[in-house]
Amino acid sequence: MQWLMRFRVVWAIHKSCHSFHPAPQHLRCQSVSGPEAPKWDDYDTPEEFNFAGDVLDYWTQMEKEGKRRPSPALWWVNSKGDEVKWTFTEMTDLTRRVANVFSQTCGLQQGDRVALVLPRVPEWWLVTVGCIRTGIIFMPGTTLMTAKDILYRLQKSEAKGIVTTDTFAPEVDSVASECPSLITKLLVSDHRREGWLDFWSLIKSASPDHTCIKSKTMDPMAIFFTSGTTGFPKMAKHSHGLALRSSLPSWKLLQLKTSDIIWCLSDPGWIMAILGALLEPWTAGATVFIHHLPQFDPKIIVQMFFKYPITQCLGAPTIYRMIMQQNFTSLKFPALEHCSTGGEALLPEELEKWKKLTGILIHEAYGQSETGILCGVLRGMKIKPGSLGKAISPFDVQIIDENGNILPPNTEGNIGIRIKPTRPTGLFMCYEKDPENTAQVECGDFYNTGDRATIDEEGYFWFLGRSDDIINASGYRIGPAEVENALAEHPAVAESAVVSSPDPIRGEVVKAFIVLTPQFLSNDQGQLTKELQQHVKVVTAPYKYPRKVEFVPELPKTVTGKIKRKELREKEFELM
Repeated sequence: MQWLMRFRVVWAIHKSCHSFHPAPQHLRCQSVSGPEAPKWDDYDTPEEFNFAGDVLDYWTQMEKEGKRRPSPALWWVNSKGDEVKWTFTEMTDLTRRVANVFSQTCGLQQGDRVALVLPRVPEWWLVTVGCIRTGIIFMPGTTLMTAKDILYRLQKSEAKGIVTTDTFAPEVDSVASECPSLITKLLVSDHRREGWLDFWSLIKSASPDHTCIKSKTMDPMAIFFTSGTTGFPKMAKHSHGLALRSSLPSWKLLQLKTSDIIWCLSDPGWIMAILGALLEPWTAGATVFIHHLPQFDPKIIVQMFFKYPITQCLGAPTIYRMIMQQNFTSLKFPALEHCSTGGEALLPEELEKWKKLTGILIHEAYGQSETGILCGVLRGMKIKPGSLGKAISPFDVQIIDENGNILPPNTEGNIGIRIKPTRPTGLFMCYEKDPENTAQVECGDFYNTGDRATIDEEGYFWFLGRSDDIINASGYRIGPAEVENALAEHPAVAESAVVSSPDPIRGEVVKAFIVLTPQFLSNDQGQLTKELQQHVKVVTAPYKYPRKVEFVPELPKTVTGKIKRKELREKEFELM
């Protein structure tokens, strides 16, 4: 890999002149005598915070003082055998160079927006942290975007810069003339392209001396495009408080140690990657492991767990599901000790099967682009199969009605986060340039997530579906998750998606799209439909069974593995 060789040359040239500036420690940061993550008070949010200066550079200082072993901060591999291992000291050096490229070469300033359309390559981490150092607002994007998607994001955000690869440079060039604010195009590639700045050439000539900005905790840090349920994607703007939240004493989702090596399999375009492959691991001083993995291949994923000393894994339920569908008899990984999931409901039988194969339980977490992780099953907490776990401080999470009133346990309502009298650290600031939608999700004293759920007497949340996923059949409200859970208990069902379908008498009925397991592919589908319908009647309630069943080879999914129920539902209603 040419870029890897070029980096080694760059590093050899500049390592001798590397200089270190002690990380600015906030007054609220507790003094530490050993390699412990810096912590801030849960409720007394510091006025200033910058993840690059207060966390990344902190661990660099610990390395230089011999208080943290010089293990990798980032450990990247691919299927060709290439590896990159960067310590925190090296990350500090390289991200300072990136910061200088942005400010000195590109002329970008604090508050400017830069789009990132990068796959799982090391440069993603350099660019993201370089933005944080300079106060530039970074905007991650999935590599599944089309030219139309890129155009919308560049125009809507008035982005001044974009960083991408050879694959997407032509798409950007095809729409750049319609983006008057776009002044900088940085290319991560082994080849030059007219009109683009070469990322690594600039890094080679950049200075490693850079003073991190003193950003306010409530200054904007990132924008995540989230489609929600209707309309064009919205820009969920987050402050530096999103990064600060990982440093709060109450944050115990993964409970990482400096000796941990965590592999987060989320696409770099989504907030889960920022949380699970950057903010939380590096706050704890842990190692982030990444495989380039252009496409999810369960066999490669399993090989990595056996080959590398990965101790924690975070991925969508689909990833665990794909592995389990390979019919392994045992998966006793040598180092893996903790697994987490989020993005889609985990089925109870999947939890049980993974435990049987690996000896490890999967801990579920729940959140949104607007919230980050807002509840989950913490390590050491009792697991209730099918539950999302409990609220994680500082969020006060409740089940509310349409007026923002708190509902009693076991009552269906919306998941809400209290925002009055004080908006909690880590919750998005607003939908940028969209006051109407920002106001729409404020419900009394709460932010209304738009997700339907119940809460039990012990504080565990039970997900039912998006508000518009709920099926209203003859006056009965049916959550797709409970029907899907029932279907998953049948040996014929590999995966399913349940949506509403138009009906002339009932208005809507339940329809199930089902992917069959291999051993049932040749079965009579008419008979199998009746058998599955009866199964759901027995497992749930008679009125919840799918009156329509369609067998499909696969389900439409996002890059993170979420089932696109909206797409299936819209196709159903287009047939009217």
